[in-house]
Amino acid sequence: MEIQGKQPNEQNQGDAERWASLIGGGALVLTGLRQGSLRGALMAIAGGGLVYHGATAQKSVTEQAGMNQNMKVEKTVTINKSAAELYHFWHNFENLPNFMKHLKSVKVFNETRSHWIANAPLGASVEWDADIIRDEENKLIAWASVEGADVDNSGFVRFTPAPGGRGTEVKVVIEYSLPGGVVAATIAKLFGEEPEQQAGDDLRRFKQLMEAGELATTEGQPSGRSK
Repeated sequence: MEIQGKQPNEQNQGDAERWASLIGGGALVLTGLRQGSLRGALMAIAGGGLVYHGATAQKSVTEQAGMNQNMKVEKTVTINKSAAELYHFWHNFENLPNFMKHLKSVKVFNETRSHWIANAPLGASVEWDADIIRDEENKLIAWASVEGADVDNSGFVRFTPAPGGRGTEVKVVIEYSLPGGVVAATIAKLFGEEPEQQAGDDLRRFKQLMEAGELATTEGQPSGRSK
């Protein structure tokens, strides 16, 4: 029986529980993400409705930024390695520039906070700090940029054993938010390619690096299955 007239706190708690169930059960998909902001959902789970770095956790990126527009990117690749091996390599964020070509560097400060520098046009760069806001060993890493980021972003990477013992399915979901109009075009100008293409290329390189131990010298050739 549906309960009418829920108070705001009750509604927020219900939203957090729904997202927690989705993420914890390994079934977070793009359809579910359309229910609201990924950043808001992750923070609601991490903070339980409490204050997160001085900002209200329940607010979405759009609500916090006014006219900002959000864009979500989702990509999956199957890699012939164990979830534990892939998780531990990825969890050391300083490894990420090895296969994410738009990243200049990532510096890890502590167990949750890291600083990211990415390439931008004309030799410039964009920077942001990010916090891990959910961490399940060998299964899931979720993060969100902190206030003041040049590129406001949040997302997660999930590691799931592939059917038939064929390795591990690695799913990446990222939400970007930038001021103003065409988000995808703006990010493409910053990083040199569309976010969907960038995520797919990064995962193909990650697959190659983990399976072969090195990246091929020729860029742009498909490696394995991504979707």
